[in-house]
Amino acid sequence: MSLTSANVATASSCYTTYMADRSNAKVIAIVGMSGAGKSAATDYLTDKGYPKVNFVNVIIDALREANLEPTLENEKMMRDKLRREEGNDVVVVRVVEQIDRLIEAGQHRIIVDGMGAWLAYKVMKHEFPGQLTTIAITAPRRLRHRRLATRPDRPLTTQEADARDYDEIETLNKGGVIAIADYFVPNEGSIDDMHRQLEGILAEVEF
Repeated sequence: MSLTSANVATASSCYTTYMADRSNAKVIAIVGMSGAGKSAATDYLTDKGYPKVNFVNVIIDALREANLEPTLENEKMMRDKLRREEGNDVVVVRVVEQIDRLIEAGQHRIIVDGMGAWLAYKVMKHEFPGQLTTIAITAPRRLRHRRLATRPDRPLTTQEADARDYDEIETLNKGGVIAIADYFVPNEGSIDDMHRQLEGILAEVEF
């Protein structure tokens, strides 16, 4: 879904209650398809001491409040429900609020995980102009699906992985967010290789 100027203005008005002094803040958003290695990249950065805000956790928290299991079907249902009740930008609104609270608490280098939707990207670019850097973690589909099948937390079958891919591309328009990323980190080799690539980006953007 494209975001009009009116949509951005409406969304932005929702953030003013939590508006912090963002002048010295920088935000890195890790993006990519499921299984590409976003969590590994995010964990490496948070282990360095940077705080993290996670888009997916907004949906997971809503499922927990509703006493529902965090399955792919329930996640999609809850995401659609929140959008109907609070608007298509509901998740990014909550994420921006969380970022502002971190800034108010004295954090000025923040990691964002799970920014998949094109709408979310446009709102984040609007809210953090010149301060948002997107890093796309990439890997071939078969490798991603193998990782998803063997992960300890919520492993996915091939059919479930395919369904997640289609949902991310067709419903969330995730392809655009990945295509327009500022940096690309291929994650097909060792974890140390990915870490070296991330360190180079951190240095370049003075994070």
